[in-house]
Amino acid sequence: MDRIKPIVGIVMLVLILTGCKNQGLDKPSADPVFTSFTYEGSDPIYENLQVGNDEYLNPILAGFYPDPSITRAGDDYYMVHSSFSYFPGIPIFHSKDLVNWTQIGNVLDRPSQLPVDSLTISRGVFAPTIEYHDGTFYVLNTLVDAGGNFMVTAKDPAGPWSDPIWLDRVGGIDPSIFFDDDGKVYVINNDGPEGRPLYPGHRAVWIREYDLETNKSISEPKVIINGGIDLSQKPIWIEGPHLMKVNGEYILHAAEGGTSVNHSQVVLKGDNPLGPFTPGPINPILTQRHIPIERDFPVAYTGHADMVETASGEWWTIFLGVRQYDGRNFNTGRETFLLPVTWKDGWPVILEGDEAVPVKAKKPDLPAQPEPAIPMNGNFKITEQFDSPDLQDYWLFIRTPKEKWYSTGNGSLNITSRPDHITGLGQPSFIGRRQQHAYASASVNMRYKPEEIGDEAGLVAFQNKDFNYFFGVHQNDENETLLELRKRTRREEEVLKSIAFEGSSVSLKIEARGSEYDFYYSVSESDSDWELFYEGADGTILSTEVAGGFVGAVIGMYGYSKN
Repeated sequence: MDRIKPIVGIVMLVLILTGCKNQGLDKPSADPVFTSFTYEGSDPIYENLQVGNDEYLNPILAGFYPDPSITRAGDDYYMVHSSFSYFPGIPIFHSKDLVNWTQIGNVLDRPSQLPVDSLTISRGVFAPTIEYHDGTFYVLNTLVDAGGNFMVTAKDPAGPWSDPIWLDRVGGIDPSIFFDDDGKVYVINNDGPEGRPLYPGHRAVWIREYDLETNKSISEPKVIINGGIDLSQKPIWIEGPHLMKVNGEYILHAAEGGTSVNHSQVVLKGDNPLGPFTPGPINPILTQRHIPIERDFPVAYTGHADMVETASGEWWTIFLGVRQYDGRNFNTGRETFLLPVTWKDGWPVILEGDEAVPVKAKKPDLPAQPEPAIPMNGNFKITEQFDSPDLQDYWLFIRTPKEKWYSTGNGSLNITSRPDHITGLGQPSFIGRRQQHAYASASVNMRYKPEEIGDEAGLVAFQNKDFNYFFGVHQNDENETLLELRKRTRREEEVLKSIAFEGSSVSLKIEARGSEYDFYYSVSESDSDWELFYEGADGTILSTEVAGGFVGAVIGMYGYSKN
């Protein structure tokens, strides 16, 4: 901690030595201390669901884990996801059974790898692709508004990963890499079409042969999909392309329709990686856009898939989708789902006709592995005690931290409050975790006594800088200390409730119930003695449908001071 005041260190030492859980601060301090952060998910769909030993639950990664990509290395599988302007970037997971996933790190975990200063939260790291070849792992990605398309490599997928290697003459977004069995390497990406676009959303998929040793394109870029499967239908946003070779044929599949209600996955085939490619007889091979949303497990937006073959010859796909709690809104962002791939006359198919994404399905034919220590799907409860000097890999910062303004250990998280506000484009003193359920709660104990006018600390439910809730202790312009709930929408702020607050210890809880959020507090030694502060706040402001962008809601701890 670079700026924390001496008094906080003294107070923390006293608290640790006395073993007191909720002792107050002796003097005002702009720097809050948090203990015992608990997250609990309780979606109704899972409450009485019977799941057999040979079944798994969808989504396999709940919450904001969009744009999945997968690769296999022997008997191990690795998966990566978009993270946009959050730090660290590109979470990476490991599994041996495709069902139980453990986060082993983040690909971009050094500030030098992820320059997303001053970007809005839905810029930055778009759709990564991961591939394994000849002992090396490759991740290709786009850093939107901060450099373009790049590649990073590692021998160990847990890291460290290289600094970005900027790709030569690869524009647009969503780059991927294909290693052919003749030794040639190709880079594929989404970009504008040749000439002027014919309509809004008209895009193309391009390919070129690439030399990894010199980091150079060694053939001219070539369009292999113009617009989509049928240009006459004016398809939009062909993106996220992946090229595979199966039984001597080149299979090209990509997302089409935009990452919203018309999202889908389409497939083509060719005899040469440079094309031409012919659309398959069944297209799209995955979509839910034509199925009524009124069903027990409504999943929408499905697409942006990647595929993998297991050692036993099974094929599986991971893809993104959303779970709407009211037929329109979702606060959990785009999540990752798993389904088997079937092959018909040499073509891959995921879902046909009116088949819906199931809440549970039969597991892959792979050796079972234990459930991860940190649950990733279904209903669960997890408490972070901050006993380690390092944060768990799932915690998120908004944009790239340039200094270490927090410390953990001995049961507490200490945050140095700084003059970057949660509603600005700076790097605020905020540490959060994804909301992974429509019905969820997040609670924490806080020791805090503001020093000056404007100081504040507490919990924030964050979708972006213009759509969020602050719930905590605030020193107002009259130098009064308040427990306050603020709602921010479209750059307008509204105080929903405030009460005078004395003391320096408080427990805070945010409870989501789909479209409504409730806020509780406690000044008791018992965490279970909650008092309702505000009931039924509008939760839809934390939905992507209302707030826009590509991320999901994140709930976390926050401190702010003007000085």
